[in-house]
Amino acid sequence: MKTFLTIITSIILLTACSTTALVNTKNNLPDSNQTAQISLFELNNYTDTPRAGMRATNIVEGVLLAQGYHLKTHLNQKIDSLEDAQDSAQEDHSTYFFIGGISEWRYKTGIDGEPAVSLQLSLYNTQSAKLIWSATGSDSDWGNGSIGSTAQNLIEQMTNNH
Repeated sequence: MKTFLTIITSIILLTACSTTALVNTKNNLPDSNQTAQISLFELNNYTDTPRAGMRATNIVEGVLLAQGYHLKTHLNQKIDSLEDAQDSAQEDHSTYFFIGGISEWRYKTGIDGEPAVSLQLSLYNTQSAKLIWSATGSDSDWGNGSIGSTAQNLIEQMTNNH
């Protein structure tokens, strides 16, 4: 009985300090095994953290590649509008393109300094500029967690097709 209570208490403590909020469209990302190339553009940085958009985009790239997607990455290309992204994706001969933004990328103030990440991703059809899929998520973790691992876990949850 003591072991059971210890396990329950541990689970409650572990889940209490990590929070995830996630909202996405009802449709899933296209199947990675059947998807043509996707152009991935640097996520817009709406934070006070320098280069947060590039950092998050690099993690999105790694997660999508690990899931089997074929990417053309534009880490250093400034995209000012949906039309700019569409034009560039058409030049790449990509079927889809990813854009989005980062609204939080920091360590919270306080004793523990927990990492906190919030981002939004959208996938569009290159020919029509029609929204195919979108997700918005936020996550925080323990004080010993990193922003990178928190972001990676969140992006994996966002792009998971289950």
